Amino acid sequence: MRYLHTALLGCALTALSVSAQEDLGKKIVLKGSVQSDVLFPQEDSKIDAHRDNWSLTNTYAEMHLMSKYFSAGARFEGLEHPLPGFEPGFKGRGVPYFYFAGQYKGLELTAGDFYDQFGSGLIFRTYEERSLGIDNSLRGGRLLVKSFNGVNLKLLGGKQRRYWHHNDSWVYGGDLEMSLDSWFRRMEESGTRLTLGFSAVSKHEDDTDILKLQSTGQQDEFGTDILGAYKLNLPKNIAAFDVRANFQKGGYNLLAEYAWKGQDPSFDNNYIYRKGNALLLSGSYSRRGMSLLLQAKRSENMSYRSDRTADGISSCINHLPAFSMQHTYALAALYPYATQNVLGEWAYQAELGYNFKRRTLLGGKYGTNVKVNFSHIRSIDRTPVTDASGAVVSDVRGTEGYTSKFFKVGDEIYYQDINVQVEKKLSRRFKLNLMYMNQRYNQTIVEGHGGTVKANIAVAEGKYNLSKKLTLRGEAQYLHTDQDQKDWWYGLLELSVLPSLMFTVSDMYNAHVPDASVSGKTNKVHYYMAAACFTHKAHRLQVSYGKTRAGYNCSGGVCRLVPASKGIQLSYNFNF
Repeated sequence: MRYLHTALLGCALTALSVSAQEDLGKKIVLKGSVQSDVLFPQEDSKIDAHRDNWSLTNTYAEMHLMSKYFSAGARFEGLEHPLPGFEPGFKGRGVPYFYFAGQYKGLELTAGDFYDQFGSGLIFRTYEERSLGIDNSLRGGRLLVKSFNGVNLKLLGGKQRRYWHHNDSWVYGGDLEMSLDSWFRRMEESGTRLTLGFSAVSKHEDDTDILKLQSTGQQDEFGTDILGAYKLNLPKNIAAFDVRANFQKGGYNLLAEYAWKGQDPSFDNNYIYRKGNALLLSGSYSRRGMSLLLQAKRSENMSYRSDRTADGISSCINHLPAFSMQHTYALAALYPYATQNVLGEWAYQAELGYNFKRRTLLGGKYGTNVKVNFSHIRSIDRTPVTDASGAVVSDVRGTEGYTSKFFKVGDEIYYQDINVQVEKKLSRRFKLNLMYMNQRYNQTIVEGHGGTVKANIAVAEGKYNLSKKLTLRGEAQYLHTDQDQKDWWYGLLELSVLPSLMFTVSDMYNAHVPDASVSGKTNKVHYYMAAACFTHKAHRLQVSYGKTRAGYNCSGGVCRLVPASKGIQLSYNFNF
């Protein structure tokens, strides 16, 4: 019945959009979308796939009414029986997002729910990522000022969403960005861009009863220290600051950004009183046929939440960008890396892309594109806190937790990825992509078990244009590791029929998958999938059937554990 409601809602929104355009003309524009993902699950004890309900769905419908001086919007979410793997508080139904905004000349005022970001997001970023179940919008007010040449000012405040509620704490912030090239004619004429930014954020949260066990200085009859429980004195206001500079000229782009966060005892860091910081450096150069990217980042104790007792992926005020490549090939994405906000990390990334010209030795008749990417992430220096006798403090609550030398790199490797990709057009109809990847994945750090996985991955992808309307694409992938589940094989065939149809079949195979129902037993498992997709104008409908492997779904360094599933999947999208 609820899928009938979704279909009727889509039809109603379509009719409403047409009516609005006819009645209101160009003065007011109505935009919106409907997204509904449905799973009809089936049991499979070997891969630990369950059928807790006859159907599961994540459904969203939103509308935005916009004019020259005024805009408003709202979103309905139907998540009563959500897809597998989302956190417990994710379940619900209602209208958790709405806003009203007015704009006049260089001023814009928003009341309600909104998303925003300061700089790279090191101290403030609110956003929505439906595949992960993230929506950390603020409900309150925001003022944007663009009345001065080259100066942009943001002031905002509110309470942060946590699924179907809002945390009790208040988050306030401001961001000032100045484009110096707007003030100096010579810079503007020479194509030089220099932007300076400064941000400040503060969280106000009432006290929480967090206890620490500490010796009373007395001993019992057996000579054992008597411990007493003491309540921690938690700061009610936690401030964070960010400064940055971005320089652009020609093909060069340089960014330097530094963030600092005050003492913020929380569940994440075991309620220690150490301050946090992050440094981000990024440089890139591009010209026709070549690109180069170099990045480095150091972060320490930068978990910043609007609820100090929260865990998981909710209630995050800030976001640290990942310095590892986000792969799209299935086996290359089998071991994705999650940014370590609490432990801290040194992260480095370099990427070189080069296009060998046509009719050269390496370019051949149609040219050859080569891209090399390197990511290396490791621990920071951490020295444990010791007591007067030199012994390591066992209960660090209420202490600084550890000491660390800023420029000293730790000994433990969290993640490493070296990959080479070659794109080559072999004929007018056929294009070939090849990739080799060597990966080192610290499963203990990211997942809490398993040690370090060392993997080698090979991918071959071919695309052949059968005609102007028919395209056949195929993938062959192989992953080998001596750790974890040994060898993985993956194959895919995809037929595109322009302009509306696409048919896909794929299979991921492993001979060492642990049997969820029998301890110590492994199985040969085919994770097969067949799908058909139909698109027409603003509508997209996909139907698929098969198995999905348990694993991590990651985006931007944030990951969600997705359990194994089997069944029929429906996905419908409509934009107007």
